[in-house]
Amino acid sequence: MAKLIFLGAAGTVTGSKHLLQWESENHTRRILVDCGMFQGLKELRLRNWEPLPVNPELIDAVILTHPHIDHIGYLPRLVRDGFEGPVYASDATCDMAEIMLRDSAHIQEEDTRLARKYGFSKHKDPQPLYTLEDAERVFSMLCSIGYRKPQHIFSDALLELRHSGHILGSAFVELTVEEKGKAIKVVFSGDVGRYKQPLLKDPDPPTNADYLLLECTYGDRTHDDADPKTELGTAISKTLKRGGSAVIPAFALGRSQMMLQYIAELTDEGVIPEVPVYLDSPMAVATTWKTRSHEEELDEHTLSMVHSNTLFKRANFHYLTTRDQSMKLNNRTEPCIIISASGMATAGRVLHHLARLMPDKKNSVILVGYQVEGSRGRHLIEGAKSIKIHGQHVKVNAEVINLASMSGHADYSEMMPWLKKMKKPEMTFLIHGEISGLTATRERLLTELGWESHIPELNEEYDLAPVREAESIIAVREEEKAYKMPSGAVAIILTDTFPTPNIASLPGTVVFREAPSEELAERLANSRIFHEAIVYTASGKSGKSSEPGLDAFSTAMRKHNIRVWQLKEAE
Repeated sequence: MAKLIFLGAAGTVTGSKHLLQWESENHTRRILVDCGMFQGLKELRLRNWEPLPVNPELIDAVILTHPHIDHIGYLPRLVRDGFEGPVYASDATCDMAEIMLRDSAHIQEEDTRLARKYGFSKHKDPQPLYTLEDAERVFSMLCSIGYRKPQHIFSDALLELRHSGHILGSAFVELTVEEKGKAIKVVFSGDVGRYKQPLLKDPDPPTNADYLLLECTYGDRTHDDADPKTELGTAISKTLKRGGSAVIPAFALGRSQMMLQYIAELTDEGVIPEVPVYLDSPMAVATTWKTRSHEEELDEHTLSMVHSNTLFKRANFHYLTTRDQSMKLNNRTEPCIIISASGMATAGRVLHHLARLMPDKKNSVILVGYQVEGSRGRHLIEGAKSIKIHGQHVKVNAEVINLASMSGHADYSEMMPWLKKMKKPEMTFLIHGEISGLTATRERLLTELGWESHIPELNEEYDLAPVREAESIIAVREEEKAYKMPSGAVAIILTDTFPTPNIASLPGTVVFREAPSEELAERLANSRIFHEAIVYTASGKSGKSSEPGLDAFSTAMRKHNIRVWQLKEAE
C-alpha cells in the first residue's frame, strides 16, 4: 500500500523531507519531496547527523518545492550516502540550488575551520556535514520542470509544478501515482507565498488533492497590517539620523532582493537619504543577478525597474563577494546599510557585522523575516542582552527592530481563502510549523472547512488508500502524445460545485475554482500567460447563466483580447 513517511518538518518548522512510497510493478517506488537541513535549536541540528530511516540508495527521485536550505540543504549528504538522482525542480530552483548548496558547503567548511582554529567546538576533530565536493555532485542530477507542464517522471508517476509565490523558483507539487490500477494524487504545498508582494507574481490557485501536505508556519497568527516598506523606511531613517548604521540579516534568496527594491524605492521617494548600501554575501550577489535573468517569475513593477536600471544597478549599491571586501567593510565608521546572510543570523558574514555593530546604541539590527526557535534572530527578538558569536558573548546595545509584516509566508488569514477553493481532501497533513501553529491550523480547518487533518510526528508512516480509478493519469499520458497547449494558455473557471472536466487535466490548463468576476479577469490578464478562458456554468430553464459575474468577466477579458468560452450544464 502507498504510504507517506515524514522524515522532517514534522512538529517543527525546519528540515523538510517527505517520502512518498508505493508499489510499482515488481518493486517499491520511493520519491522524496524536499531534502532540507534542520536548523535552529541544537537538538534539531543534531538530527542532520543521524542516518535516515530509509537507505538513500533506495530513493528513486527527489522533487524540490523551492531552494531554501531547510528544503534542499541535505541533498549533498543524501548523495554522499548513496542517492544517485534525479532531482526535479523548477528552472529557477535548479539555478538557485547550485548557488545555495555551494554557499552552504562553504559556510560549513569555514565554520569547521574556525572551530578547529579557536577550539570552540566540543569535538576534538570537528567535521562539516558535507563539503563543496559533495555539493557539486548534486548539480548533474538537477532536472528542470516547467510550471503547469505535467510530466511523467516514471510510467506510473505524473508530476506537475505550480508557482507558489514564496521565493524565486518556488512551487507547490502535484504528484499523481498509480498503484494496482488505482490513482492517488498527493499535493505538497511547499511554502505558500503572499499576494501583492514585491518581486514575484502572485501564487497560482490551488489544485484538488486526495491527500494534502500543508505548511503551517503562520498557522496561529496574522501578519501586521503595517506597510513593510513604510516600517523599513522609518527604521532606517531613525538609525541614520542618530549617526548609526543598520545591519539587516536577510536570506540571500528573495529577502535580500526585496530589501534592495524597498531601499531603492525609499531613496527615490526621498524617505531616506542616499547612503552606501552593501550587499555582503557572495550567494546574495549571485542570486540578485539570477533574479534578473528569470523574468518569467517577476511581477510587472519589478520588471519595469529592472529594465530601467533603477533597481539593482544603482551608484550607491555595492556588491561584495570576496573576504577582503567584507573585512574592509568592518573598518567603515560612516553610516551605511549592510544587508548580509543569513536571515536568522545563524551563520555567514552577517555574524561579523553583528559582532561589530551591536555594542553601539547608535546602530540598529533590522530583522525582516521569520526567526525560527533557537536562532540568534529569535533570541534578539526575545530581548537577549548578549548574543554568543564565534564563541564570544557580544553585548546587544543596538536597537533591535523586528519587521514582522515582512514575511514571505502566507498567514492563516491569507491561507484559508486559498484552501477554500479546493475540494475536501481525504486527509490533510499539517507540517512545517511549530506546535502552536499546527494545532491552531487543525482547529481552523475543522471548524471552518470541515476538513479532517493530522499532525504527523517525525518518522511517522501513514498509509494512503486509493480513492479513484487511474483513468485520469492514463488519459493525460495519452493526450500528451496527441495534443499540446502552450504552458498555462487556457484558464478553466469552475464554481465550487461544478465537477472537474477532463480538459482540466490537459497540459497547459490552469483551474480557477471561483466564480467569474472582473477582479479575476484582471488577475488573468496581468499574468500574461492566458490567451483564452473556458467558463463552466449551470443554466436554468431560461438557458441563461446562473453566474451573475460572467458578463463583467467576459467584458474585462475582451478588453485584453482574451477569448472567453462558456460551457453550460443544465441544472
